[in-house]
Amino acid sequence: MPCLPLFFVAHARSGDKGDSQTLSLIPYDAADYHLLGEAVTPERVKRHFGGLVTGAVTRYDLPKLAAYTFVLEGALQGGVNLSLALDTHGKSRSAVMLALEIALPDGHDAFARRKRWLAEERRDVAER
Repeated sequence: MPCLPLFFVAHARSGDKGDSQTLSLIPYDAADYHLLGEAVTPERVKRHFGGLVTGAVTRYDLPKLAAYTFVLEGALQGGVNLSLALDTHGKSRSAVMLALEIALPDGHDAFARRKRWLAEERRDVAER
């Protein structure tokens, strides 16, 4: 099966509490909720973030919202007040999450979304 980054299938939000990062993953189409559930496991997320996460990764399934929330422990270098990182709240980590590639069935809407996005990017570059 071909793969695409989550960016083309879902959007994400991030937050922080102490040294823990929270990331919510919400599919553009609720019909993709189960596909994301199979592809985006806590183990895959921990592997994807590598050394940025020193603790456990827990996933909370929110089927009535068609969303998932992940808690990444030990992800903020001690928390907002202790960290020397540029992004102490970890807000940019939602973009890291959306870079995770997942397999999608042929003909999935995400491929058309990617094609439109690439065309817009080319148009923007040509206009500069």
